[in-house]
Amino acid sequence: MHKNTRPELLKRIALERLMDLKVDYAFKQLFGNEKNKTITVVFLNAILQKTGRKPIKDISFTDIEIGGEYEEDKQSRLDLIVVTDDNEQINVEVQFTNEHNMIKRSLFYWSRLYTLSQQKSMDYKELRPVITINILNFDLFSQTKHFHKTYHLYEDKDVFQLTDVMEIHFIEMGKLIKTWKNNELNPWSDLLARWLLMLGMVDQRNKKVYDEIYHELEAIAVNDKTLRDAFHNWEELSMTQEQRLAYESRLKVILDQEDRENRKQELEELEKKAAENQKKLTQLKQEVEQKEQEVELKEQEVELKEEEINRKAQETERKNQRAEQRLEETARKLLDKGMDIKFIAEATNLSWDKIVEISKGLKE
Repeated sequence: MHKNTRPELLKRIALERLMDLKVDYAFKQLFGNEKNKTITVVFLNAILQKTGRKPIKDISFTDIEIGGEYEEDKQSRLDLIVVTDDNEQINVEVQFTNEHNMIKRSLFYWSRLYTLSQQKSMDYKELRPVITINILNFDLFSQTKHFHKTYHLYEDKDVFQLTDVMEIHFIEMGKLIKTWKNNELNPWSDLLARWLLMLGMVDQRNKKVYDEIYHELEAIAVNDKTLRDAFHNWEELSMTQEQRLAYESRLKVILDQEDRENRKQELEELEKKAAENQKKLTQLKQEVEQKEQEVELKEQEVELKEEEINRKAQETERKNQRAEQRLEETARKLLDKGMDIKFIAEATNLSWDKIVEISKGLKE
């Protein structure tokens, strides 16, 4: 159907004025509202369908306040908690900013919900399954390009599930958008893809709205009443002044926090590089000192060798002198016995002139 022949999803607001649903306040206002229960059920079923759980037929909303483990945590009210008609608890957390604690934070929230479900005198076998869904506006896992990961408790070797009471989902919106840009996502046939693209359509961090996503979802919504209703409620939410002010206030807090976190990360990175440079400088100094010591040792070795050569040369010279003295003494004795010079020269290997000199010395 041609775009101009179908009704527009948004009639009263520009795309740029839509709230970013990755901001926890906006997400909870849309999906945590009793009047939007049908929308929430469809959205949750789209996420949970890949794990083989029974479809949710109905939900009830609840607010639970989790006590912080550290003083700076204070009290944290979870973004969205629902109890399904099968008595399963589902916690949906939307994280706009990477605080570098997401995995442990998710496990902490899961454990608190799981233990809080135990009532007095309740048997352990009555504890209810808890499903945690984390929608992240940042990349968390470098090991994979897939945007939706699910985790359970499995045996290491034979890979069988220990229990179904724990299920944790991580959805990385940045990877979702990359997958969509690579034409690897088909929201026409993939129910989860269309709902997640709706969440990713407005990007407040980068001041961007994906018109192409809107137009594709607009076409899909012609035959998807729940998606159409979600857009209409999203539009109404974004236009309501009181909620708009609350959303913008929350967005400012998040962006300020993100800016502080980015500056903190930059400072830590600079400190890390400074420490690395200092370490390299120290290593370089140590290497220079080691080289200087090696050069000094080499010089000492050369001096010792020169001394040894000089000592041996002197010793050789003394030996030669003593040998010559003995030959001269032999020559004198032979001269005393009246031997001729020729015979003495051949016997001692002294020169003729030297023997003549020795002979003159004897006559004097």
